[in-house]
Amino acid sequence: MTRQPSTPYPPGVSLRPDGSANVAVYTETAESVTVVTYDENGTELSSTTLPEYTGHVFHGIVENMSVGTRYGFRVDGPWDPAAGLRHNAAKLLLDPYAKAVAGSVEWDEAVFSHHHDEPETRNDADSAPFMPRSVVVDDSFDWGDDAAPRIPLSESVVYEVHVKGFTQLDENVDEAVRGTYAGLAHPSAIEHLTRLGITAVELLPTHQFVQDSHLLEEGRRNYWGYNSIGFLAPHNEYSSAGDTGGQVTEFKSMVKALHAAGLEVILDVVYNHTAEGNHLGPTLSLKGIDNASYYRLVPEDHSSYYDTTGTGNSLNVGHPAALALIMDSLRYWVTEMHVDGFRFDLASTLTRQDEDLDRHSAFLDMVHQDPVLAPVKLIAEPWDTAGYQVGGFPARWSEWNGKFRDDVRDFWRGEEGSLPALAQRISGSPDVYENDRRPTLASVNFITAHDGFTLADLTMYDEKHNEENGEDSQDGESDNRSWGCGAEGPTDDADVNALRDRQRRNFLGTLLLSAGVPMLLGGDELARSQGGNNNAYCQDNEISWFDWAVADDALVEFTTALITLRREHPALRPVWFRHGEDDTTTDTSGGRPDTIDFQRADGVAMGDDDWTTGSNKSIAVLFKSSAEDTVFLWLMNASDTPVEFTLRDETWSLTISSDPEQQVGEDPTSLLVRDRSFTLLQAQ
Repeated sequence: MTRQPSTPYPPGVSLRPDGSANVAVYTETAESVTVVTYDENGTELSSTTLPEYTGHVFHGIVENMSVGTRYGFRVDGPWDPAAGLRHNAAKLLLDPYAKAVAGSVEWDEAVFSHHHDEPETRNDADSAPFMPRSVVVDDSFDWGDDAAPRIPLSESVVYEVHVKGFTQLDENVDEAVRGTYAGLAHPSAIEHLTRLGITAVELLPTHQFVQDSHLLEEGRRNYWGYNSIGFLAPHNEYSSAGDTGGQVTEFKSMVKALHAAGLEVILDVVYNHTAEGNHLGPTLSLKGIDNASYYRLVPEDHSSYYDTTGTGNSLNVGHPAALALIMDSLRYWVTEMHVDGFRFDLASTLTRQDEDLDRHSAFLDMVHQDPVLAPVKLIAEPWDTAGYQVGGFPARWSEWNGKFRDDVRDFWRGEEGSLPALAQRISGSPDVYENDRRPTLASVNFITAHDGFTLADLTMYDEKHNEENGEDSQDGESDNRSWGCGAEGPTDDADVNALRDRQRRNFLGTLLLSAGVPMLLGGDELARSQGGNNNAYCQDNEISWFDWAVADDALVEFTTALITLRREHPALRPVWFRHGEDDTTTDTSGGRPDTIDFQRADGVAMGDDDWTTGSNKSIAVLFKSSAEDTVFLWLMNASDTPVEFTLRDETWSLTISSDPEQQVGEDPTSLLVRDRSFTLLQAQ
């Protein structure tokens, strides 16, 4: 039988039945690409220079490659940093299309293409002894009857969580799998998620990432993982099944188990930059393959990188090769790994083809026309270091709504003049989305996220306490809009602790009773604290891990009750923006009669003067839906004194309150709502 010739597609390594592999690598500027294979001890087994070059793709047949083979690339070509060329055949490079990575980077100077003391001089030391290896994987997996839950956004409650931190200290999870993909799939872990009622886990980065050299030198580690180097490979440190392909099978098993429990899996993906950093960074993969195609370079100085991420580089998403890598990665995680959606870190960077944000960028256009991505959830972090773009993404996208976080924090800490903004946020932010005919579901609402205070710390600290990060607390956001309720950190003061408990419930209630898609920071339901650290990116330890032994069980039950309430009542999760019963504003929903009315404490509709009175810190919100007969009245009091609310002529009953002592008598005509609390009533 005549052997089929090599092909320039698909990129990466493709096994053939005869025990060989087709290998294809895109580079416009290299002179040669060599594939090197290794045994488990790092000994070189073979070296094959790819003989063909088609459409900027080097390709060829490499013998004796099979599942488990460890390999890397050596790419030779010109070294001219001023022209954006950084080829160096002495550097072993990871395959951008590798589906698994074995080992980790050891921070020797050899992994840099330049000398530290002479950045313009090429460093020809062999980096192979200090580099991880790409691994050929077995793509087969028994998915059985696995099916994507496809939960509508209108019914979704997202739970942002770290694979390792969630189970690392959970004694109900088998010790051998704590902190791993298998740990997240453990029945004990899944039981907590399903009992809570969330519908999707949003996992902090699980693409293969690199540990920062400066953190390792200081005895810390990159915990969050926003330092990607492999867009198709699950991070190997989260695998209990080894790093030579076992991480792929274990990840798939995790997804299958979560799906079986009715839970979706959303990945936090970092396509805006890689771990190769700026012109002084290491050469690990793309930089040595085709620097100018994969990275955005400063037009006037091709030795420098255009950086809107704060990490040293930005992917060149206007170039077909970089765009193809991102799109191939997205499709792979949907088709082969069965994930249900993506949250794009610093997504604004992906819309920059020149310097400006572009709603019609190549990246957004490619995503919109792709049939594989059509059913999955797309969530943008709509900002980067060069711009804030909340409300700027197209119709199919949802966005992390930083305005919701800030305005709700302001209201409950008693900031004067915060009431008008609060009304917009709990209504789904129509001021941001309605004019573009986008629904409430465009807004992913959150109070806290991995980056910043936890909910417990938001109510315990006025200031950040990042001393453990080794940067003299200069890192992390300083404007947290937090309030320690009269004390800084833990206290024995019963009144302060009671107020903190109410504030946590106020935030959770506002999150889960507002229009939009709620996202809960994992551990907030447990009152998880990081000791005031609002930038725990480098704390891979007890500061960040969930301490299940001190979980606030009462807060878990309160959160569960809120999520259940939201699930059972369509009036609490409108798809389209509600208007007052007398509002004549054009309804982009096609006439859906969902209504919302804002009232003063005395039951009178809010007027212009009421909105502009800065000292007004209480409001009654009446809303209903055509989908059910229940009418809800949400009484919110952020002032430091009780407020008596007049009730309209309905038979009201207590649904839930952040005040554990709140009671509602029979046929009440008014209700006293204590300071810093909310009460939700309902009537038929």
